[in-house]
Amino acid sequence: MADTDIAKRAQFDLIRYAQAWEDADILVAALRPKAGDTVVSIASAGDNALALLAEGPERVIAVDLNPVQLACVRIRVAMYSVLTHEHFLELMGSRPSGRRRHLLEQVAQHLSVADQAFWAGQKDDVAKYGVGGIGKFEKYFRIFREWVLPFIHNRGTIEDLLKPRDADGRLAFYDTSWNIWGWRMMVKMFFSRFVMGRLGRDPAFFDHVEGGPSAQVARLTRKALVEQDPTLNPYLHWILKGEHGEALPRALELERFETIRDRLDRLEVRLCTVETLAEEGVKAEAFNLSDIFEYMSPEAHEAAYGTILAASRPGARIAYWNMMAPRRVPASMASRVTTNSELEAKLKPLDKAFFYSDFVIEDVK
Repeated sequence: MADTDIAKRAQFDLIRYAQAWEDADILVAALRPKAGDTVVSIASAGDNALALLAEGPERVIAVDLNPVQLACVRIRVAMYSVLTHEHFLELMGSRPSGRRRHLLEQVAQHLSVADQAFWAGQKDDVAKYGVGGIGKFEKYFRIFREWVLPFIHNRGTIEDLLKPRDADGRLAFYDTSWNIWGWRMMVKMFFSRFVMGRLGRDPAFFDHVEGGPSAQVARLTRKALVEQDPTLNPYLHWILKGEHGEALPRALELERFETIRDRLDRLEVRLCTVETLAEEGVKAEAFNLSDIFEYMSPEAHEAAYGTILAASRPGARIAYWNMMAPRRVPASMASRVTTNSELEAKLKPLDKAFFYSDFVIEDVK
């Protein structure tokens, strides 16, 4: 199967991402799902599939090769169904809480027996970190936050970073207080290919990447701290503080909470690939592909892209991220899609998931 190239090399029996680490705001602006649409979304932990659901499409199909990631989607469905918004944020880990065990027990009653058993095995970690804090990627940032960052910046400096400033003030703070020698050395080491592969992403995810991520992380972190407003960045807040606070990802915002709850019957959670959907005759108007292509060899990328086109309606829109491996429509299929360069140029500077190097938007002719 075209999409399963990475499945032969990476580990898929653990929660890799307990929350989505791609900016749903620019994703929604790129895909613009509307009433009557079918949207296919890489599931990950489910947040961005749910953000797309809030926009009103008729059907959102969340697909993943990792059954554990789909357990993360299903518990979110149960959380939206039975919790208040306040309790939802507590169980997610977005806000402090001393009652996550109780909330987890309340939600688990609405899960399958298999999912109940799975989340019972996670209850200690959920109590400490929330449902959104127990993946391998979140643990990587927790190690950074608790064991690395304190040697560079104290709590006061971190709090100062997250205070509102204009662009000139952010630049001055970055130059004088944040981007010190210790920070620059730490970025080179902790965000190296070796450390990130061991502690964050699966090492197999770097098989088709040249060079290391540390220089890119340094450059894009400056973007997040200076060119953007860090007070509004939920991903940065979690990295630095282990919670979202008031800076919530799109799917977790109060204004969409009831809308998502009311539309959960339009969400399908599937352990499969896009190729499977194409074989079933599914046709979609929009695709959120996360960053799946950079995990693939050029040959697997080409094959996978072909299955996406097979499942696309004319005029469908495809959106995805690149972190380190540059991926766009394969040359053999370039005549079948149009790159929306104008919209890309508008949205990329707004991307709060600052560690990605590119955001690609392609329209099927």
